[in-house]
Amino acid sequence: MSVAKKEYKRVTVKSLIDMKNHGERISMLTAYDYSMAKIVDSAGVDVILVGDSASNVMAGHETTLPITLDQMIYHATSVVRAIDRALIVVDIPFGSYQADPKEALRSAIRIMKESGAHAIKVEGGAEIKDSIKRILKAGIPVMGHLGLTPQSIYKFGTYTVRAKEAEEAERLKEDAKLLERLGCFAIVLEKIPAALAKEVAESVSIPVIGIGAGGGVDGQVLVIHDLLGITHQFNPRFLRRYMNLYEEMGKAIGQYVSDVKERDFPNEQEQY
Repeated sequence: MSVAKKEYKRVTVKSLIDMKNHGERISMLTAYDYSMAKIVDSAGVDVILVGDSASNVMAGHETTLPITLDQMIYHATSVVRAIDRALIVVDIPFGSYQADPKEALRSAIRIMKESGAHAIKVEGGAEIKDSIKRILKAGIPVMGHLGLTPQSIYKFGTYTVRAKEAEEAERLKEDAKLLERLGCFAIVLEKIPAALAKEVAESVSIPVIGIGAGGGVDGQVLVIHDLLGITHQFNPRFLRRYMNLYEEMGKAIGQYVSDVKERDFPNEQEQY
């Protein structure tokens, strides 16, 4: 059943709550630079995540762990300059919030103050509740992230589906309710069974945004490089590629090389 879509001149954390209450699905995509963010925002995406996935798709690292706070602020600042409508959420990178709530607050303040972003995202539940409390107390909106948490990949040892067993599923449900009680405005659920994700979304009043978590949640998020087919070796079941830019860009660049070699570019009309 289609739901009437309300027009939001600017998307805020309150807008996302309204969308959930009205049954309107939330669209969320990553962006890491001005040009891409301009396109994503103009297309009507509700939330832009400046994800620590920049560590993978922008810097070529195997995991999200190496990216630094300074690098995340750089990417976030570039994105902020581009947007007119979307809510901008920034990942606090690994090592910048887990150990010490005071350090977590300092990291969150730096992101908000130096980049101009609207909110931050952290991975984890009960184990980081003190850090979340400290950030929220300072008036900074927090989005949670449960399920497969890439910053903990070496603990998991694999990118396989999480919370398939009853004990882990129960802990995830408890963490989701904890994040709601603490005051988080939304939760990302990554790579968990669809039935569990739907149950979580129905059990909390805040929006639940899925990636590999089925269609029973309040919204979806993908990495822009995956959606556009710029990456080509990453093929999880949950990914729908809307383009194959890896191939198309390769053809275009190859044609440019050929035109230069053959002295076809520039032609008479492309000179002064």
